[in-house]
Amino acid sequence: MYRLIYKSRSKTPADWGLVNSIIGSSQEGNAELNVSGVLLATKSYFLQVLEGSFEKVNELYYTIVKDPRHDRVQLISFTCAEERIFRSWTMHGIGVFNFNRELAERLRQTYGEEGGDVRLPTEEWQALALIADIRRSES
Repeated sequence: MYRLIYKSRSKTPADWGLVNSIIGSSQEGNAELNVSGVLLATKSYFLQVLEGSFEKVNELYYTIVKDPRHDRVQLISFTCAEERIFRSWTMHGIGVFNFNRELAERLRQTYGEEGGDVRLPTEEWQALALIADIRRSES
């Protein structure tokens, strides 16, 4: 089992319509490929985690690199993982642009700011910590 994390710039300002279009196209295909994951979006950037077999995750990554909605795709990590973190999500979307002020400010203080939004980290441990912090706030 492998985990891939990447960050990219959105070619257009991200909103729920764009996030939902990406999630919608991902969920069905990911279920067939036995891939799980999460997509975080700010107004300007995406951070995505994909989990599954080496071949399937690698295949999906190359599809994403060619996707016209993404620009400047940066590979953060592609590593072997003992188990899935997102086993119940074929793809889950999180709109960081939609957070309440208190949560957004707390995340900006912890992870920094980028273009007025929460900075999406470019280190694996920080990316996973950001997602964990968001998941805790949703509970």
